[in-house]
Amino acid sequence: MKVIVVGGVAGGATAAARIRRLDEQAQIIIFERSGYVSYANCGLPYYIGGVITDPGELTLQTPEHFYTRYRVDVRVRHEVTAIDTARKCVHVRKLDTGEEWDERYDKLLLSPGAQPILPGAAAVAEDEAVFTLRTLEDTMRITRFLDEYKPRSVVLAGGGYIGVELAENLAARGLDVTIVQRPRQLLAPLDYDMACFVHAQLRSKGVRLLLGHTVTGVTRKDGMLTVQLQGAPALQADMAVLALGVTPDTKLAADAGLSLGLKGSIAVNEHMQTSAPDVYAVGDAVEIRSSVSGLPACIPLAGPANKQGRIAADNICGRPSVFTGTQGTSVVQAFGLTAAATGLNEKTARTAGIACDRVVLSPLSHAGYYPGAAVMTMKVLFEPKTLRLLGAQIVGTQGVDKRIDVLATAIRAGMTGPQLAELDLAYAPPYGSAKDPVNMAGYLIENLATGTVKQIHWDELETLPRDGSVTLLDVRTPGEYAGGCAEGFVNIPVDELRERIGELDPAKPVCVMCQSALRSYIACRILTQHGFACRNFSGGYRFYRTVVQERAAAEHALPCGMEK
Repeated sequence: MKVIVVGGVAGGATAAARIRRLDEQAQIIIFERSGYVSYANCGLPYYIGGVITDPGELTLQTPEHFYTRYRVDVRVRHEVTAIDTARKCVHVRKLDTGEEWDERYDKLLLSPGAQPILPGAAAVAEDEAVFTLRTLEDTMRITRFLDEYKPRSVVLAGGGYIGVELAENLAARGLDVTIVQRPRQLLAPLDYDMACFVHAQLRSKGVRLLLGHTVTGVTRKDGMLTVQLQGAPALQADMAVLALGVTPDTKLAADAGLSLGLKGSIAVNEHMQTSAPDVYAVGDAVEIRSSVSGLPACIPLAGPANKQGRIAADNICGRPSVFTGTQGTSVVQAFGLTAAATGLNEKTARTAGIACDRVVLSPLSHAGYYPGAAVMTMKVLFEPKTLRLLGAQIVGTQGVDKRIDVLATAIRAGMTGPQLAELDLAYAPPYGSAKDPVNMAGYLIENLATGTVKQIHWDELETLPRDGSVTLLDVRTPGEYAGGCAEGFVNIPVDELRERIGELDPAKPVCVMCQSALRSYIACRILTQHGFACRNFSGGYRFYRTVVQERAAAEHALPCGMEK
């Protein structure tokens, strides 16, 4: 059996190695148009920032090692330009010499990945100071420019994973960093309220955020790059990186007549088979299904790509194997802050037509009495009727990756919110709490499900009347209250509430707030048992303040980064 693999990063390289382990006699050829195979895309920003100092650490395999270990014929700087599914051959061009030929196959695996989205080819100058970051060659080009020209400022067009990671690493090299992002938030997997914590962190480190602005082009004028914005003054910088996102690189598949799906991605079945016989596809270029919503999706992440490569290899070698979808679990670092997400967020749940509610909590990363505990912000989404877990987002400095992985596993297992309370998780003071944050999320959802407490969210607070018909109660200490409070809230500390309950009118509903929603929950239980109708403010004042202050900062920012 002769297998040709087009694309040697992530899914393609994984598939080739798996095929060899299953079939010692197969002839396997990888055609990779870049100069490297099986390199670590996710590590590229950290090489630019100097965190990773040896470029060899980014190349997980070399053509020579691949052949020595697996007897796989890896041909870098070779581009497949056409596929003839009737003749079962691909047309190949050797980029260094221009030589071209047809190569026949018995099985073909496409792993072309994705390509950067640009503002428009005509609107982007061919300039040595304008970059994209997708390949190892891109990384070396950026690093050489930084070392040689010592730029002082950079505009990053795009605020996804790459944009945020580059912001951190370029700032570490002393550059003045501006991120321009068309949506009004960074990091699309997060909901706006959770992204606000990332916005605040980046702003505190000197990164300027221009949210709700669109880059339309990049030109050079008077020795400086000019980054043009739609409906706003242009920006000037020494360099620019276009990180607007990626789109499936599927021209080869489209020209071959393969069926396409969402965003022009390659349509595949659960066995990673395309519409053409003996042709498979994996990775960022393929359409998959969300394992939570069941809807088609394009999720360009390394984890799913590697899983798909293994599954395609199994099927190529006659072992039935099925890809059941992905939930898009991801994590990113931003100046010491970690942001992670899994499953659906509120926007994707609405798009899928799935009703969702959420709980927001602010637990410590480990036992509070053990030194070094740090606050996390957790948001867990669930389906109100079935209590099925839909998604989760966490932002914090410690313990985030551990909890998001537990929640990702729970979602994959089809667990309900209250079942989180039953999870038996490891505890020792340096690592966690006897009631782990994941358990606490389960308790919160259980309390909602049983009617033990009702809640109100930050985006509902403005709908409450301010005519005195609703009591707005802040149960923090007088010192906390004096340090800042939501408009219209009066202060009665929770520990004084029983003695001062006569100050409240039992005929009026009460909205109760504290710093993190724990003391306000206790206050709600007290008031409920005294005949009051109560709602607990989800996330507490800390959450509310972050969202409201960040929203105000975004609304008052000029394109130059100064406030109005």
